[in-house]
Amino acid sequence: QVELAEICTKSERYIGTEGGGMDQSISFLAEEGTAKLIEFSPLRATDVRLPSGAAFVIANSCVEMNKAATSHYNIRVMECRLATKLLSKSKGLDWKKMLRLHDVQTKLGVSLEEMLTIVEEVLHPEPYSTEEICKCLGISLEELRSQILSQNTQDVSTFKLYQRAKHVYSEAARVLEFKKICNEAPANAIQLLGELMNQSYISCREMYECSCPELDRLVDICLQFGAIGSRLTGAGWGGCTVSMVPTDKLNTFLKNVKKAYYQTNIQRLALENNSLFATKPGRGALVFVEA
Repeated sequence: QVELAEICTKSERYIGTEGGGMDQSISFLAEEGTAKLIEFSPLRATDVRLPSGAAFVIANSCVEMNKAATSHYNIRVMECRLATKLLSKSKGLDWKKMLRLHDVQTKLGVSLEEMLTIVEEVLHPEPYSTEEICKCLGISLEELRSQILSQNTQDVSTFKLYQRAKHVYSEAARVLEFKKICNEAPANAIQLLGELMNQSYISCREMYECSCPELDRLVDICLQFGAIGSRLTGAGWGGCTVSMVPTDKLNTFLKNVKKAYYQTNIQRLALENNSLFATKPGRGALVFVEA
């Protein structure tokens, strides 16, 4: 299953999307009744017991983003890669070999909180021009385009490195905090988890800029009608939100969201039946071996 997840992750890159492996991994490694903490290098999945008393509700914004036909997704990947290289160079690491922000943290042997401090020290909030990046790394524009950037990002003139790095490290810290709360199960666990989801969404919208007006509206509606936490899920720029809703408010929540978001738009109304539903951890894909 691990091997198949890794093969599927590599396969997506043949269409030009510099994707990660989260979707592929959970598709194969999911188990009924438990959420999973997915980690990479090497790929592994750890059980996370979600608290009782709350349901997770998926709501489709009915906005589709074709990752393969647009550069939004790859630009974010390149911005993270460039941030990785500038952070690495500032700390005397072999920046040419560094591709991911996680690599910098691992090489330095520091916490995510310490990495956030380093981001504040090294990177500036203003967008970086390709000329500034080349100057920082001591390379030519041709080397930047041929050795670092993906094919559909070579004509991009500015990159936001500070914002993307800050989002990635803070999001990773929120994931670990989410797991910690689930493990410790304090009396206010649902409230704490909801707050982490809300912080995650704000960071996705403000720092990673992968939301869209419809997702913003949908999150607002979900929070308005009783969700304790709500955030976009997946790559962004469309797709779905996931909201944590107290089970005793679930039916009212579904009814109100349906009315406020889907029944106000003819196109959404046509997709309504498959667009809003409560869910729980289920089993992933199975591999059948013929005897």
